[in-house]
Amino acid sequence: MPWSSDGKGGGTWRPGNPGPWGQGPQGPIDLEEWLRRGQSRLRQWLPGGGLGGRGLLALLLIGILLWLLSGFYVVEPNEVGLNMIFGRYTGKTSSGLNYNLPYPIGSVEKLQVTDRNIINVGFAYEQDPRNPDSQIQVDVPEESLMLTGDQNIADVKFVVIWQIDPVHPEYYAFNVADQQDTVKAVAESAMREVIGHSLIQNILTAERKVIEPEVQDLTQKILDSYKAGVLVLQVQLQSVDPPEQVIAAFRDVTAAQQDRDRIRNEAEAYANRVVPTARGQAAAILQQAEAYRLQTVAEATGQASRFDQIYAQYKNAPDVTRERMYLETMEKVLGSTDKVILDGGAQNVLPYLPLPQLAPKSDTGDAK
Repeated sequence: MPWSSDGKGGGTWRPGNPGPWGQGPQGPIDLEEWLRRGQSRLRQWLPGGGLGGRGLLALLLIGILLWLLSGFYVVEPNEVGLNMIFGRYTGKTSSGLNYNLPYPIGSVEKLQVTDRNIINVGFAYEQDPRNPDSQIQVDVPEESLMLTGDQNIADVKFVVIWQIDPVHPEYYAFNVADQQDTVKAVAESAMREVIGHSLIQNILTAERKVIEPEVQDLTQKILDSYKAGVLVLQVQLQSVDPPEQVIAAFRDVTAAQQDRDRIRNEAEAYANRVVPTARGQAAAILQQAEAYRLQTVAEATGQASRFDQIYAQYKNAPDVTRERMYLETMEKVLGSTDKVILDGGAQNVLPYLPLPQLAPKSDTGDAK
């Protein structure tokens, strides 16, 4: 049937005519004609030129075979396959060639269980308007501002590194919707809880390395309670600062605390240097005093023993002992002095006292 126009700019398409513009049918299709042409083409391909019972059975078997073969699938080394029959989970498969009943009976979901995922909390990256090839970091204050245990506000930015649990990937696929948003919300909640139990000064200084594992453990416990099928590998603090409005005052406080610690360390070093010296001097004085005591006691004991010995001899010979004691005493007194001895028993001797020789000599040697 040719294509005809109704004279009003419209027309109908008839089989065998591609239309006035050569673009195929522009109107209703004659379905019966189309089916007849399909049957004629099919007879040309089939042996014997007709569709008998055996032909239909062969086509059916070939179709079923092709459908069954379509159930083979490949799982990559970093993936795990989840087999489902009528939407119900039946098991997981490892990497390699695997099989499951094809669609619409069966289906397979592949999860990349070894890939590491990163979630930024408190900040995000956006395209730089001045340079489309680079990105800039943008603060997200509704995520980063947190209340501390001493009623201060801390600006905390951190990163969560996680992956799908390879032991229970089905938890990740079926138990939680919007898995990435869930991990981010749980990590932010855990960080707020830990920050809420800490003091602002400790957060800014000593406790930063304590916060990371504590937040990681708490996040993992919450996700495990959800059976989310997520492993939290690491929590990394990017920055912990006071709010921008008071950051200058906090820096001054931090500098003062550093000066305090420095002065305290210097004082402790001075004490560690002076105290041992003083203790050594005290020990030396004590040892000297003890030695002096022992020496004095020993000398007194010796003198007392000597006196007892002299007294015993004195009782035996008083005159001899007295004379001996006199001579020994005079020897001690006059032994180191210049002296002139006159024999009182000599007669016709002019007594002479050599005063110039006895006079002390001056330092210059010119004494007369």
